[in-house]
Order: sequence, then structure tokens, then C-alpha cells
Amino acid sequence: YKKNEVYIDVVESVNCLVSSRGTLLRADVQGQVMVKCMLSGTPECKFGMNDKLVMNRDGQTYGATAATGGPSNDRGIALDDVRFHQCVRLSKFDTERAITFIPPDGVFELMSYRITENISCPFKITPVVLERGRNKIEVNLKLKAVFDKSIFATNVVVKIPVPKNAATANIRQCTMGKTKYEATEDALMWRIKKFPGMVEATLLAEVDLVSTVEEKPWSKPPISLDFVVPMFTASGLRVRFLRVRDLCGLMGHGSFGRFSSWNPRSSG
Repeated sequence: YKKNEVYIDVVESVNCLVSSRGTLLRADVQGQVMVKCMLSGTPECKFGMNDKLVMNRDGQTYGATAATGGPSNDRGIALDDVRFHQCVRLSKFDTERAITFIPPDGVFELMSYRITENISCPFKITPVVLERGRNKIEVNLKLKAVFDKSIFATNVVVKIPVPKNAATANIRQCTMGKTKYEATEDALMWRIKKFPGMVEATLLAEVDLVSTVEEKPWSKPPISLDFVVPMFTASGLRVRFLRVRDLCGLMGHGSFGRFSSWNPRSSG
């Protein structure tokens, strides 16, 4: 290569179950560390993560000693079901808090993992859906970004299910983005292209229903929320360093970034 480059992306998908009062009931994260490698020769790379990190892989635990103790605000991170690319060597992880590997060319998954504890959901959603008789429902939904105001979420889509006998929707207030009723989805679709951190948006809508002979009550399916938050991870996993050592012993630093993808679900 004329220019040697290596990039690391941390990509996480989070699934959340939230009560109608906005309380987080359950959450888990599925994560990947993706590498794009454009390096000449067969260099050795060393990838450093959080100091307080425990990895569970095939019944074996790595990093348990370094992850214990410390102040409560300096929380450790426990990675479960960790899987590594075949190029990874873990012999020095406990002492150096780093993963060593000789990367293949191109894009590949360096590791994957799952997290079920200490998860920071980047949005707080508070939905109120009221049935007004048999012919109308009212939706009052507040969506607040709880991540730092210096970053943005993009392509935010909130799907709010409505009864199958919905006819029309009147959007009374939408403080950010656009909302419309989509009959093919049986839902109100609220789309926001760019959502700043530490900002709250509100949606107020009325949905008119067609009279039906069916007496079965509406089950109020969960509200779903899809979005992407660059430079943020729900797990707190971070890249401390990336070093590249070639066959001549020269050291270099690779370029890396962190990007996060989210797919949470909250109850209506």
C-alpha cells in the first residue's frame, strides 16, 4: 500500500424493554469490533480496551483481577459470549489489557460479544396512549436524548402501533422531525433525521378509529425505536490505543473511531 492505514469501529446494537412510565426493565447489548486493514506486509497489531474489563470466553475468564475494586463511578465492563477472529492472540491480555493480532487485508470482525449489565440507553422514552371511547385514541410521547450534547443521533425512527381499525390521524404537535400514519404498518411513524444530545422532543396525536363489532381489547404492542449514535457506546467499551509493529520493529499508531448502532424497544 502507498499509505498504510487501519481503522477500528465499535458497533453495538442494544435491545431495551421499558415500562409505560419510562423505567428500564431489561437491556442487553450485542457488540462487534470491526477492523478495516490496509497494511503492507504482515504487521503485528495491538488493540487496547478499558482497564476494567472482564471477558468470558468458552468458560474461561480473562482480566478478572484488573477489573475488581476501584470507585463506583469507574465501573468495570463484563463481556459475555466473546468470540474472536482466528488471527487473535490473548496470551498477554491479563497483563497488558490488550489484544494482539496479525490482521488479514480488508474488512473483518475482530471480535463479538454480549453485555447484560451496566448498560446506558441513550434515549429515555415516556409514552402515554389513552383510549377515548371506542372511536379514538390519544398519543402523548416524550423522547429525550440522554447522551452528551456534543454528539447527535441520526435516522431516528419511532414506530407507535395503533389499532388495526385506525382510519385517520391528526398530528396536533410534533416538536422535531415529521410524523404520519402509515396504514401498511398499523402505526404512527415518527422520523427525525438528526437528534441533538440532551434535548427532549414531544409528539401529540389523535387517531380516529372505524367502528367494529369485534369486542377484543387492543393489546397495545410495544413501541419500537431505531437510531444510530456515532461516537457513543451503551456498554462504555472504548478503544484506548491501537499500535502497529512491522517486521522491522517500527511502531506506529492506527486511526480508529467508534460508531454505534442501536435498536431498542420500549413498551407502549
